[in-house]
Amino acid sequence: MTDEVEKTRVVAIVGRPNVGKSAMFNRLVGTRVSIVHAESGVTRDRVMREVNWRDERFELIDTGGIAMIDKSVNNDHIDAGIVAQAEAALQDAEVAILVVDVQAGLQVLDEEVAKILRNSGIKTFVAANKVDSTQYIAHTDEFAKLGFPVFPVSAINNKGFEPLLEAVVAELPEIESVTIDNPLKVAVVGRPNVGKSSYINRILQENRLIVSDVAGTTRDSVDIPFTFGHGKQARHYSLMDTAGMRKMGKIKDTVEKYSQFRSEDSIKRCDVAVLVLDAIQGPTVQDKKIAAMIAKFYKGCVVLVNKWDLQEETQTQFGPKLLKEIGFLAHCPLVFVSSKDGYNIRRSLDAIDHVGAQVSTQIPTGILNRAVQNAYKKVNPQSVNGKRLKIYYVTQTGIEPIRFRFYVNSPKYLKPNYKSYLMKQLRETFGLEGAFVYLDFKARTQKDITSKKLPEVYDENDD
Repeated sequence: MTDEVEKTRVVAIVGRPNVGKSAMFNRLVGTRVSIVHAESGVTRDRVMREVNWRDERFELIDTGGIAMIDKSVNNDHIDAGIVAQAEAALQDAEVAILVVDVQAGLQVLDEEVAKILRNSGIKTFVAANKVDSTQYIAHTDEFAKLGFPVFPVSAINNKGFEPLLEAVVAELPEIESVTIDNPLKVAVVGRPNVGKSSYINRILQENRLIVSDVAGTTRDSVDIPFTFGHGKQARHYSLMDTAGMRKMGKIKDTVEKYSQFRSEDSIKRCDVAVLVLDAIQGPTVQDKKIAAMIAKFYKGCVVLVNKWDLQEETQTQFGPKLLKEIGFLAHCPLVFVSSKDGYNIRRSLDAIDHVGAQVSTQIPTGILNRAVQNAYKKVNPQSVNGKRLKIYYVTQTGIEPIRFRFYVNSPKYLKPNYKSYLMKQLRETFGLEGAFVYLDFKARTQKDITSKKLPEVYDENDD
């Protein structure tokens, strides 16, 4: 990928403080990403998420969140903060939604943001928020002077968004999903007899695979096409049902050894691994080895606890114990299902599709650097032999897995605990549920400065 993300299907929410930008962001995102998650707090206060509305997918940026992560903007410089938000929209978005407060009426700052958007030429729609009752509908007329189409909405009551979204998606470029020609590969993996084939059969709603309660029924990996959604934005998958992965010492025949190697190869080849666990047996040593293999190859992952209909514990009781066993998958969605009665099968598909989006997420460079800048200012790295790590610039260099390159003064000043801290801050800001993230640190050279014109996250005056 290039250093700058091209404008594609990206929509930014902008506006002055306290007009309900974040409430609108959460409403537009909806409940689809509210998946049972193994790590608390990861999905809160996200800055960017995918929206799937009537099978139209686009990335939504909450510039209210951008303002929060940019701590250089304080109450005395609120105008500068508004400008920064609008500029973020111009840099990364194809369409902007300007949020205003109907109950407060047209404000000077509303007009200032509108002026910036108007001069940029970016397609903009006004969301006249807080039309919580019919008495406020007439108050939307005054916002017509901003020069953009006005849509009365209520984030609290979830009203008025359909006309707004119809207008927004009509302005987004028609881009077919890249998965049409290159389907996302999903490997369903786990120990023998945890219900992998039964789970796939429940998904497909047809007996395409052999299902048996005899361990070892599936000898080979089977690729099955599967589509999530409809139209050009649908994501296409290839489901791989794999043989159960036993301890190598218990594998007795050549055919079974070959099946084991094929299962390992499926993990290497996949984009998303669905690790199926048995709700009754709980996580075993072999489960942890399979999980470690998923982590080793930096694969996206959904943890699926099957046979939940047989478990007497609650999910809140079972989940923490599971985390102690496979804590290194704490960033992955955790879904409890029953292939027998269909419990949470749809939710598991949402989780797979969500992780499928996360592993290929491309974060706008400006927003990425604001997040790192805030993390750096909040907690400075410890000094190493009197020297402290300086972060000049960050860029995303790859997907599947997500790769971020940090240009620094010297990687030798990076301590493992600070690297872990940066990883945690990136996840708190962008989520990236189920996606493995790789951080690369490179000493900044004069060539980097000249060719990339790198802005500095680190302020030389901080010393």
